[in-house]
Amino acid sequence: MKRWILAMALLVAAPQAGAELKVFACEPEWAALAREVAGPQAEIFQATTAREDPHLVQARPALIAQLRTASLLVCSGADLEAGWLPLAVRQARNPAVQPGAPGHFLAADTVRLLEVPATLDRAQGDVHPQGNPHIQTDPRRMALVATALGERLATVDPANADDYRRRAADFARRLRTLQLSLEVQARGLRGARLVVHHAEWVYLFDWLGLQSAGALEPKPGLPPAAGHLAALKAELAAQPARGIVRSPLADPKPAQWLARETGLPVIELPHTVGATPDAVDLPALYGAIVERLLAGTR
Repeated sequence: MKRWILAMALLVAAPQAGAELKVFACEPEWAALAREVAGPQAEIFQATTAREDPHLVQARPALIAQLRTASLLVCSGADLEAGWLPLAVRQARNPAVQPGAPGHFLAADTVRLLEVPATLDRAQGDVHPQGNPHIQTDPRRMALVATALGERLATVDPANADDYRRRAADFARRLRTLQLSLEVQARGLRGARLVVHHAEWVYLFDWLGLQSAGALEPKPGLPPAAGHLAALKAELAAQPARGIVRSPLADPKPAQWLARETGLPVIELPHTVGATPDAVDLPALYGAIVERLLAGTR
């Protein structure tokens, strides 16, 4: 039975002569990566925008319709889209993008995840059982995902396999070159303590050697409370930080309050492609993050 499903998935996924490869990308970062690796022959559908919380998306009919004709699904995984993607995939009834099929690609499955919980307890907030899924802010991991995506595209569309592998290798090289250059620019930030709004920067901190000075959210996904913010202010008086990091998605008021109380600068960082005007693609995303960090911590 499993072999039959795999065979059907490959048959559905394989683009017909003259047809474009259709990629369904859950978040902007995966749409951007798919454009780099799949090339001009691919039609890329981006399911969400940089102004949407991927945890809170609904399985809308328009998304289901796009999944019905997709050859490949590219998403974060690690349960980031657990609230909507499984339902959308089931209702699409497209063998090519079902879990276990070659056209079901989850980026989190291709890299080592951080913050994997030792135990599962909903009292700890929005904790992901497989680990933190926000890998897109680390170009080192994105280079690995690019290589894996090139291989998956080669499986889904064997006729263009060499092109996908070449594009993936070229993009991974460009990312690694950029990564090294940005690390040189950001070397003065290593060890810097920063307050975050939401636990979405762990991979950025791991990449640049930054240190967490606390979070505005008392637990992941829970709105900042007055008592928690007051306690965080007291902690910062004892152990100062260099800034407060937030994405454009986050409510600005808690960061603004803490900034007034402590004198710390608020640093808005793009969390994905398109989140700020300077983050037009993946290389620009990493450049914008480093430039904004450097400007905000001067």
